[in-house]
Amino acid sequence: MEKAYEGHVVVLPYPSQGHINPLLQFAKRLASKGLKATIATTHYTLSSISAPSVTVEPISDGFDHGGYAQAQSEKLFLDSFKTNGSRTLTQLIKKHQTTTHPITCIVYDSFLPWALEVAKENGILGGAFFTNSATVSAIFSRIHDGTLRLPVRLEDCPVVLPGIPPLNLEDLPSFLNAPESYPAYLEMKLKQFSNLEKADWIFSNTFQELEPQVVKRWGEQWPVKLIGPMVPSTYLDERIEGDKGYGASLWKPLDYECTKWLETKSQNSVVYISFGSMVSLTQQEMEEIAWGLQRSGFDFLWVVRDSERHKLPKGFLEFTIQNQKKGMIVNWCNQLEILAHRSVGCFVTHCGWNSTLEGLSLGVPMVGIPKWADQLTDAKFIKDVWRVGGKVTVDGELGIVKREDVVTCLNEVMNEGKMGLEIKKNVRKWKELAKEAISEGGSSDKAIDEFVVAIKTFARKQRCLI
Repeated sequence: MEKAYEGHVVVLPYPSQGHINPLLQFAKRLASKGLKATIATTHYTLSSISAPSVTVEPISDGFDHGGYAQAQSEKLFLDSFKTNGSRTLTQLIKKHQTTTHPITCIVYDSFLPWALEVAKENGILGGAFFTNSATVSAIFSRIHDGTLRLPVRLEDCPVVLPGIPPLNLEDLPSFLNAPESYPAYLEMKLKQFSNLEKADWIFSNTFQELEPQVVKRWGEQWPVKLIGPMVPSTYLDERIEGDKGYGASLWKPLDYECTKWLETKSQNSVVYISFGSMVSLTQQEMEEIAWGLQRSGFDFLWVVRDSERHKLPKGFLEFTIQNQKKGMIVNWCNQLEILAHRSVGCFVTHCGWNSTLEGLSLGVPMVGIPKWADQLTDAKFIKDVWRVGGKVTVDGELGIVKREDVVTCLNEVMNEGKMGLEIKKNVRKWKELAKEAISEGGSSDKAIDEFVVAIKTFARKQRCLI
C-alpha cells in the first residue's frame, strides 16, 4: 500500500550543483517530518539526483539535452526556463491533482520567481528559498528597493546597511561596481524580489546565531524563516538515517582514492583545496597557488577539474607525481567526507555559501580565495566577523593572489600561534551552534516544524474541498 501523506511539497531548484544541493537537503528534511517531498528538476539534471525519501520529477527548461551549456546564453536560458518551466510545472501539478497526494506547496529557488505565479494560478502555496547568505540577500534587496544604488564606487565605501558590518568594495558582490559586466545575472538576482510579497513563506539557508543582526533588520521587511544549515544530517544532528551526502552529483567523485590517502596523514595536517564547480582560475593564478602550496610545506589534497588541469605548472605536477606522500591532485571527491576527516586541518575555498556552511558545520578553519559574486562577502565574514579563517590578499596591480600571501595565510591558520588557536577555537564554537540550530528543538528545526504544521493544515483543508 502507498504511504499516506499529510501534505505534498514540490521543491524546485535552479539547475546547478550549488542550488540543487541545499534544496534537495531541505526536501529530505521535509520528508523526515512526514511530508511527501518531490524535487522538480530539468531533464538534463534528472539522472544526477537520487535520494531514497524524495521523489524526482522532470520539468523542461527548453534545453533538455544539454541544459545551460546547450543554450550558451544566460538570457536565452532564463527566458526559455521561464516559458517551458511554467508550462511543465503546471502539468506536474495537474498530474497529481487526482491522486491521493495532490501538491500542496511549491518551494522554489528564489532565482525562479515565475514558479510562485504558477503556484498561485493553481491555488496552492508558494515559498521562496534563498540559497545565498542572509547578508547577501539583504544587499540585493536594498538594491531592488533603491536604498543602495549602482554602480558602487570606491568613494562610496564603506557601504553601511542595517545590520551589516561596514563593507569595502572588495567585500561586496563583485559586479556591484560594474553592473554592466553580468547584466543577465544581475537581473536574475534582483528579480528574486519582484513578487516576493505574494510568497507564503521565505526561507534562508542560514541560522539565527550566524547572522543575527542582518536577519533582524531584513526580517522587518520580509518575514524570513531561517532553516539552515542545509548540510546532510550525518554531519550535524544524525536524525536522518544514512544521510551522508546530498544525493545530487553532476560529477563522479573519487571517494576511495582520497580517503585512502588521507588515512596515512596525521591529525589536522592536510590542506584541502577546492574552488567549487563553477570557478575558473587564470593560469597565472593557478601557478601562484600551486607554488604557494609547495612552499608552505604542508601536505595537500587539491581538487582540480579536468578542464583546469592544463593550467597547473609542469614542475608542480612533476613534484606532486614524484612526491605522492606530500600532495594529491584529483578531479573530484566527496567534499563532506573530506572535511569530516580527522587529518584535514584547513579548507582553502572560493567561499561559495554552501562550502562556507560546510566548513562551519564540520568545524574546519578556512582560507578564502574568493573570485566573484557573493564569494567576496562570504570571505569577509569568514575572516573578520566569525573569525574562522583567513583571506588571501589580491595583488592590486595583477588582480590575482600571490604565492607569498598563500603561504602566510596557510601558516596563520594551520600553525598553533595566537591567531591559529583563536581560529580553531572559533570554528569549534560555530560547529556546535550549527548542530544546535538544526537539532531537535533548535531554532532552524522549529522553523521547519512550523512550516510542516502549516502544510499539513492546508492539506487537510484541500481534502475537505474535494
